[in-house]
Amino acid sequence: MANFSKSNVPQFSVDVYQNEYLPEGAGEVNAIVTVTATGGGTIGSAVAAPHLYSPGQGPSAAVAIMVDCSGSMDYPPTKMRNARDATAAAIDTLRDGVHFAVISGTHVAKEVYPGGGRVAVADAATREQAKQALRSLSAGGGTAIGTWLKLADRLLSSADVAIRHGILLTDGRNEHESPQDLKAALDACAGRFTCDARGVGTDWEVKEVTGIASALLGTADIVADPAALAADFTRMMETAMGKEVADVSLRLWTPVDTTVKFVKQVAPTVEDLTGRRTEAGPRAGDYPLGSWGDESRDYHVCVEVPVAHIGQEMLAARISLVIPQPDGSVQNLGAQGLVRAVWTDDMVASTSINPQVAHYTGQAELAQVIQQGLDLRKSGDMDGATAKLGRAVQLASASGNADTAKLLAKVVDVVDAATGTVRLKAKVAEADEMTLETRSTKTVRVKK
Repeated sequence: MANFSKSNVPQFSVDVYQNEYLPEGAGEVNAIVTVTATGGGTIGSAVAAPHLYSPGQGPSAAVAIMVDCSGSMDYPPTKMRNARDATAAAIDTLRDGVHFAVISGTHVAKEVYPGGGRVAVADAATREQAKQALRSLSAGGGTAIGTWLKLADRLLSSADVAIRHGILLTDGRNEHESPQDLKAALDACAGRFTCDARGVGTDWEVKEVTGIASALLGTADIVADPAALAADFTRMMETAMGKEVADVSLRLWTPVDTTVKFVKQVAPTVEDLTGRRTEAGPRAGDYPLGSWGDESRDYHVCVEVPVAHIGQEMLAARISLVIPQPDGSVQNLGAQGLVRAVWTDDMVASTSINPQVAHYTGQAELAQVIQQGLDLRKSGDMDGATAKLGRAVQLASASGNADTAKLLAKVVDVVDAATGTVRLKAKVAEADEMTLETRSTKTVRVKK
């Protein structure tokens, strides 16, 4: 077994931001938990699984690239060419030693490279062979994304690696399998690999693509112009190559008679993790956080505690970070945060909202009202849509979320951002509406 210096060990930290003071009779405690991983380069698997670690090269990883080859990829013909170029660019970005496979997706999934139910190991020769194999990709057939994901899972699990990741590109709706089939595939793949999903053009379904990314703890985005695919695939693969620790979970312990109301990721995007809890012993549960490189993310934890008297205080929750091991044990990453509750009759202390909590409550509402506004617009309720999108403009402006404000301004004419007074635009480009919907969950971080 190799000796691992301290620099190989991932350094995780947990910071808790909250107002711990509650007025008499109150029992809801809110906290923003910032999780940060630093000291990367070659960290991660040395700790989680020393045999999966190659010194000087970072943790072992496997990547499956799923390319939509359905008939619609021929309209316009440049779309298929752009997808081939983007896949080639992603292959060029693979680190030496990373396992990889390319899948062509239609109403069935086919292995494009290397074939034979296995993965290749990236080096100059295999990268070149894979790019040659891409020339055989042509458009024809339907779309059944669940079959692509199941094949990716089989190929990725054939490699004994620390990190498994998928990249999925689609240009159309999932018309050749039922929503139940796709959901079953996502349930089967959840926790086995992470996956970034991209919709190219404007003929795909936003909720399908964002649903895939959400279930598999990856990112979702629109690439409205197929010519931008290569740059996007390169960025995605660079990020995947930067991941150093897989399968991190946030463990939340709460005392007797305490209820967890929700656990949400709130930066860099809003993602509700409440329903993904797995029990982890008495009064503790684990929430999956996916793979980590050098990065920082924020989570909003809300717990309901038994009401107590003025002057009493209690520990409302204890937060730690763990990596589940194959034998059922866990490896603790050594970072911990405490959420407290203190009952006071000081009105100023008990009624002030912590700035972090206030900011992210607003960002979560922003994501929600954009979704509601766009759904109302599609269903023809223009008054309802105007009210919701007006509130979105107000929230985006107040929180300094300039990117979302810009996207909103392509869908509504802003009369007064501060009051949320807007008019729906008579004509909206489909790409603009889909971009707003796809990116509605992207948040800005609070200025510390």
